[in-house]
Order: sequence, then structure tokens, then C-alpha cells
Amino acid sequence: MEIFRNRNFVKLFYAALFSQMGTTIGNMAFAFYLLDHFSHQPYYATLAELMYSLPTILVFFLVGVVADRFDRKKVAENCDWIRAGLTCFLFVALFLNSIPLVFLVLFIRSAVTKFFFPAENSLVQGILNREQYAQAAGLNQMLFSIFLVFGVGIGAAIYNTIGIYGAVFVDLISFVISGLLIRFCNIPISARLPNGKLEWKNININSTLSDFKGGITYIIKNRLLTVLVFGFFIFGIVNGAFAILPMFKMKYELTPDNYEWYASFFAISLGLGLLVGSGISTVIASKFKPHQLMVYPIFMTSLLIFFLGFTNKVSLFLIIVFFIGTCLGPINVAIGGWIPKIVHPKLMGRVSGWIDPLMMFAQSITLGIIAFLFPKIIETVDYLYYGMAIIILLVSLFYAFTLPKLSNAFEEKEKRRQRKQRTTKASPKINSI
Repeated sequence: MEIFRNRNFVKLFYAALFSQMGTTIGNMAFAFYLLDHFSHQPYYATLAELMYSLPTILVFFLVGVVADRFDRKKVAENCDWIRAGLTCFLFVALFLNSIPLVFLVLFIRSAVTKFFFPAENSLVQGILNREQYAQAAGLNQMLFSIFLVFGVGIGAAIYNTIGIYGAVFVDLISFVISGLLIRFCNIPISARLPNGKLEWKNININSTLSDFKGGITYIIKNRLLTVLVFGFFIFGIVNGAFAILPMFKMKYELTPDNYEWYASFFAISLGLGLLVGSGISTVIASKFKPHQLMVYPIFMTSLLIFFLGFTNKVSLFLIIVFFIGTCLGPINVAIGGWIPKIVHPKLMGRVSGWIDPLMMFAQSITLGIIAFLFPKIIETVDYLYYGMAIIILLVSLFYAFTLPKLSNAFEEKEKRRQRKQRTTKASPKINSI
């Protein structure tokens, strides 16, 4: 594809790949390490998960502001160097067998990771043309799907072959490679500093909060953008439900004796579906309008989730999950390719910075509702699937009524912008004559 002829994109793509590899392998290997060495204290594994998620709450209002106000290339690159340095400290913490110190390093490293992707995502917007945004979103979704499918297996294989120290060393090398790839990118200053150079003396709490508020205001004032960002909230609901409902379905209905084994197959089925769906949508994205890649797959997802509640066979359950993943792929590609076209480059970081906390908020709400309802109020897990299917169905109807109109208005605006650009380019020639 033409997109891979862009050397800057190729380097950023592989930088994101190695960055994700460093994060995933270390997290998985460390989970196995805790379960092996502290099998009588399983809450350690839970605390480790909290070390990965809690930093979002503390830094979510900063990540977008940093990506917009500072040099995006340096932000992404320095995230890799800092995480590489923290990984060295992780070696020391493991050698001292100090679990509190290990948790502290993991917490800080996870907080630094939150700054990487908004900056990297904003750089991608600056080096591609508008027609390539959907392809880039599809490739990033495929990357996520690969780690969803193989992440646990890769982490387990590395941990079992070269141990926890070897896994941490792979982390270190991954971050170093990612940092070097970003350093060798030749990205124009307009993409790196769309808001101009910022002086340190101008940085304070008031300016940070003002920028953060500006990002929220920008999203709310743009109705199409608001509706699309709401899509990530829906992804959070799906993530929260699928984080726990498949295990409930396996344990209490389908296969009580082997639910752990088949729960892992759920992740593989979903990941393969996402991989296939993302690959297909990357190829066909230019042939369909973005709202078509959202409305129909969301509607199909609601029906498939409804069927999950009916099924009483593990094989059929996993097949349906695969097709759900196939439907989710185009949705994410459509949103990921549409948002860069809508958002001004000066505010891309602040908009991207809202995605992760919004998804986590929806995921937390969903998990809380499930914990409250099951099994005290709702005794059968199937009803949870039916309720989730109804919610997704309502979302598809909402998008069916709103997105076509908003999409047409956006396309008209785009046509006016393009006519204005052509007129601007042609005017010097007219004047010279």
C-alpha cells in the first residue's frame, strides 16, 4: 500500500509495535511471576493490574495537553527512554525482591506510557494525507488485535524460557528500539509543534487546566466529534462486559470444570475476529462512508451478543465471539480514520487524551453494574447478555438517525474547504497574469 511508502509512518508504526511489545510482554510475564512466587497471596496479581490502570486517573488531564503543547516527537521518544530507564530500576527491584518497589516502578512506568500514544497518534495525523487516516487506524487496530491474540502466549513463552529477568530485558530492548525509530523520523516542525514552541515559564496549573477545558469545549461544540467520541464510551462498555461475562458463562453454564481454559479461547476468538475485521475494513474503507462502517456492524454486534445469551455450546459461543470481533474491527477503523479528519492538528493531543479515560470510565461503570446485579438480583447470566444487546442495539439506532445527517454536513464542509484551497492556489497565477 502507498501508506508504507511513507518512511516516517513506517518508523512510527514499528515504534508503536515495539512499545506495545515492551508493555505487554513485561506485564504478562510479571503476572506469571507473581502467581508462581506468591501463589498464597493472589491479591498481588490484582495489585499489579491496578498499577497498570490507576495512573490513568492521575494523569489523564495532562496527557493531551502535553501532546499539544510540547514537541510531540520528543514526548513520544522521551517516553521510551524514561520507560527504558525505569525498566533498569525494575531489574534492581526484582534483584532485591522488594515487591513494594516493583509496584512503584510499574506504577510510574504505566503513567509514562499514557503520554506515548496521544503524542504518537498526533504525529501520525501530521505525516499522512486525509485519505490515509482510515488505513492507519486499521493497521493500528490490527496491531492491537495481534497482541490481544498472542500477548498472553508470548509473555508465557518468554517467562518460561528465559525467566522474569529475561522478560524484563526484552522490555528494555523493545523500548530502546522504539525510541531509536522515533528519533530517526524526519517529521516537519509543523506536525511536531502545531501550537508553536512553548516556554517553560508559561507552564502552570492554570494554563494546564485551561488547555484541558479547551479540549472538552472543542469536543462538545463539534457535534459530529461528540458523537464519535461517544463511540469510545461504547467500546468501554463492551470491554467491561467482555472482561467478565464470558468467564461467568463458562463457569456457571457451559463448562464449569474447564472454564479457565475456555475463557482463554474467548480472547483468542475475539482477537482473531478483530484481526480479520480490521484487515477487511482497511482494504474497503475507501469504498464505504465512515458512518456505514459503524451503523451496520454495531447493529450486527447487538444481534450476535443477544445470541450469546441463547447458546448452550462452547464451540458455537466461540464462533459467535469471532464474528463479534469481525464486526468490532470496522467500527474502530471508521472512528479512528474519521476523527483525524475532523480534529484540528493543534488539538489532536487533547482529543486523543480523552479516549483512554472515557473507555476506562465506561468499563468501570459496566463492571460495577454487573457486580451489583449478578447474582443477587439477576440470577442467570444470560439476561446480562440480553441487556447488553439491547444497549448496543439502541446505540446502533441512535447512530443510524444521527450519523448520516452529520456525515453529509461534514462532507459539504470538506468540499467547501477543498474549493477554497484550489482557489487560494490558483489566485497567485491569476495575479501574475
